[in-house]
Order: sequence, then C-alpha cells, then structure tokens
Amino acid sequence: MYELIQLTENDYYIDCPAKIGLVKTGPEEVVLIDSGNDKDAGKKVLRIIEAEGWSLKAIYNTHSHADHIGGNRYLQEKTGCRIFAKGAERVYTRMPALEPTGLYGGLPFKELRNKFLMAKESGAGELTGDVLPEGMRLLELGGHSFEMAGFLTKDGTAYIADCVSSEETLSKYGIGYMWNPEEAVKTLEYVKTVEAARFVPSHAEVAEDIRALADFNIEAIKAVKEKIAELCREPVTFERLLKRIFDEYGLSMNVGQYALIGSTLRNYLSCMKDGGEAGIIIENNELLWKSV
Repeated sequence: MYELIQLTENDYYIDCPAKIGLVKTGPEEVVLIDSGNDKDAGKKVLRIIEAEGWSLKAIYNTHSHADHIGGNRYLQEKTGCRIFAKGAERVYTRMPALEPTGLYGGLPFKELRNKFLMAKESGAGELTGDVLPEGMRLLELGGHSFEMAGFLTKDGTAYIADCVSSEETLSKYGIGYMWNPEEAVKTLEYVKTVEAARFVPSHAEVAEDIRALADFNIEAIKAVKEKIAELCREPVTFERLLKRIFDEYGLSMNVGQYALIGSTLRNYLSCMKDGGEAGIIIENNELLWKSV
C-alpha cells in the first residue's frame, strides 16, 4: 500500500485506497492528481516524493470527496504547492463542512463530522485548462459528484477518478454513492470515446481498454433505478424505501451509510421524478414516493 507505480516516462500513480496520480512535469518537479484521505496519507505521499528527489508543484483534485482531498492541507503546508479544483468542487474543498451537510440534508451531527466525510479545509484555486501542465488535458466527468474532473496526459494516461467502480465492488454492494445518475451514464458513455493508452480509475484496476467496465457500470446504474421503481410500486415514505434498499442489497446501516446511501437514493429519486419515472403524493402530512 502506498507504492509508487510507474506507467510511462512521466506518468505514475500511488497505489492506495483511492489511487493518487503523479505526473513528472520537469526533471525534479511533479504534480499530484488527488492527495489521499487524510494527513497520514499526505505524509506517506510526501515521503515517496522526497525519496525520489522530487518537489511537489501542484495538486489537481478530481473532486471534493474526503478520500481524494484529505491530504491537501498537510501537503500544502509542508511544500507550499498550489491546489486546484473545479467549480463546486473547489467550494467544497475550501468549505469541507458542506460535504456532510449535503449528504445529511441539514446540520450534520458529530458522528458525521469525521475524516471520512469531511476533510480539512485547503486553499484551492479554480481548475481550468490554463493551469494544467503543458500537454495535459482536462476531462469533464460529472455524475459521481458535481463537477468531477479527469486528466489526460501527453503520455496517453487518462486519470478518470470515480467515474467507474470495479466489477468486484459493484457485484458485492450493488449500489454506491452517486450525485446524479443520469449525468453519470452520460460520463460513462463519454469515457468510452476517450482515446488513451491506459486508464487509471481511483477504485479499479488500471486498464488499457475501459469500455467493458464502463458498460458494466452503466448496467449497474440502470439496475438500481429498476430496483427503486420495483420497491415503490405502491406509495412509500422515503425512510421505508431506504430500509428496503438496505435490505435488498444486504447492506448494514450505520450513520455514515445512512447519509451516503440515503443521499444516493434521494438523487436517484430526483432524477426519476424529473424524468417522469416516479412521482410524489402527499397524504396525511407524509410525502410518499411512487413509481410511474
């Protein structure tokens, strides 16, 4: 764990729970794509960089989830590197309390204000194509989060963040966090068209061809929608529907999973309502969901 893996002359990744991209931009200068899940991850990353005799110039965050930005603050304090994130992701990076607030849908209680859902604040600038190293291109990968970004390097490596999950993860859990499933499907269709020599997902194996895994993820999203529609054929409250989702997918609820899967279910329901696949009924001061 936290092993530096070389892909090309300039492209690397650090093998850890959420893979961290590393790209050489000069003989002794590197940039990171994400920074790990906490201060300890930042320390391990910095040891790797210093052991190679490199200096850290910048961190480009794919999105603002804590497991991708948790090392930002430590690395910025130790190296003075610049940090960049895109649009709403930048806002969340600078105001990380928004993450558990958004997931919970209100003021998060103490158990939700932990390092897994809320990173330390870091000073991120706006991520645009203009701030990228020469030859690196920005990829628009919305869906899993607000404005998730990926990066295509001059050596042909596509760092594609969380737009795909591994077949093993999807087969085991069935449902994972998703901000906008409709946008996620569009992103997966787009990723299949990206011309790259290799793809580096954050939570799946490096692959030369991502199309089969992208299709597997598309089918998984469709299956979740179908399951939700099945479970609310008769009007049902959100909380009852959430319990049914946990039961159907064999999940065990804790406060973190309540926030993550609960938010995901709301996001699916919103897309289904806007798409005419589900509707709401208000009866006896209860809001009920029903598939159409």
